[in-house]
Amino acid sequence: MKRLLTVVLSALTFFPLLSSVQAKGNENNNPTAISNQPNFVPGELLVQFRANSVDEDENRVLGKIRGEVLERIRTHLMISEGRGNLLRVRFQPDLSQHVAIRLLKDDSIVEFAEPNWIYTHQATSNDTYYTNGSLWGMYGNDATPPVNGFGSQADEAWAAGCTGSNSVYVGIIDEGIQFNHPDLIANVWTNSFDPVDGIDNDGNGKIDDIHGWDFAGNNRTIYDGGLQGLVDSHATHVAGTIAGKGGNNKGVAGVNWNTTYISAKFLGQNGGTTANAIKAVDYITDLKTRHGLNIVATNNSWGGGGFSQALLDAINRGGDAGILFIAAASNGGADGVGDNNDTTPNYPSNYQCTSNGKDYDCVIAVAAIASDGSRASFSNYGATTVDLGAPGSGIWSAVPYNKYSSFSGTSMATPHVTGAAALYASRNPGATAAQIKAAILEKTIPTASLAGKAVTGGRLNVGEFCQ
Repeated sequence: MKRLLTVVLSALTFFPLLSSVQAKGNENNNPTAISNQPNFVPGELLVQFRANSVDEDENRVLGKIRGEVLERIRTHLMISEGRGNLLRVRFQPDLSQHVAIRLLKDDSIVEFAEPNWIYTHQATSNDTYYTNGSLWGMYGNDATPPVNGFGSQADEAWAAGCTGSNSVYVGIIDEGIQFNHPDLIANVWTNSFDPVDGIDNDGNGKIDDIHGWDFAGNNRTIYDGGLQGLVDSHATHVAGTIAGKGGNNKGVAGVNWNTTYISAKFLGQNGGTTANAIKAVDYITDLKTRHGLNIVATNNSWGGGGFSQALLDAINRGGDAGILFIAAASNGGADGVGDNNDTTPNYPSNYQCTSNGKDYDCVIAVAAIASDGSRASFSNYGATTVDLGAPGSGIWSAVPYNKYSSFSGTSMATPHVTGAAALYASRNPGATAAQIKAAILEKTIPTASLAGKAVTGGRLNVGEFCQ
């Protein structure tokens, strides 16, 4: 039911930018099912060897494709799990990708071989864009204007004194984030395990990862900015919806006024790869399993690749650690019209996270609705593969250079749900991932445009979390 990897801003159909993101795929994780024209890195494969393999065996197998090892992906979690080497390999150009994969999979020491897919981007507030009527995704049905019954009802939670807690953490797997934005600086994670001193104090292979890590550039700089803020605008916008500081008389307010976000940047201007997505997912999981951070969810407003067993393995490791993987259902194909993820799987939203005997699926797939309650025309849907809808059209949030802008896409709907997960966790300390997911889905509001188009047939209802 869920799938993954080349990130292209595909969960976004934003204004002024255009982008897209994806979410759930099919019911059975069929490795042969391919989403709408997925892209991959030409000439590269990800090769997972079995745990009992040795260098001599691996060299022999790679000789079949005259393969060159570009990278050994060995995260702490892979090592502790006892997995064999996962290699990013370049094969010879006279071989087709299909032939190279077949030659490798025919050998008993190879667990799987697959493309390196490319993904792209998918209290009462006194904050400016809330009071002027722009921030409709946070509104509810209460008597105090501004009012919009198709919003997330977050303002009803705020009115009940439910504004989040900085002891609850979320990971944002995406582009980078302008963490010093006036509406974001208060809630960015600061790594106490690895102070800035040029030493890898926490032993995770990342030196001075003070606010997170850039896996695309392999450095600690999570914000690159760029001309007119076009670089890292997507994730900055996502962060503002999850954790924009509310009640500060400026800008926007996130679903949580108080929650701690961690940046795991793997998307760049040209998207991101499966290899880097795996490292980003494991980075967040490692922070929870080794350091005990109360990470309840990751936001994944991206998609575009085909099925990846390696990525699904990483998502499962997060699910085993109690981390929800909240993903954009994507924005349709080249025609800009939403597709049915039940029949045309979208990854990573179509993945099912049910390894190691888990009694829950850690993936939540999110569609986008407009301010009139209609399903956004660009939004993918799926009666069995998309869980719920959330505000995703004309969503105002933070963008680089201390500015604000309106974007549209399933990329914008997804952080409303991620914020909801963190808000529920702040109100219900000790709640498991399964309980948080169940609460989100059980409290949805039935919505005509989502009937037969989503598992719940409804839209996000944050207001019920703090009753």
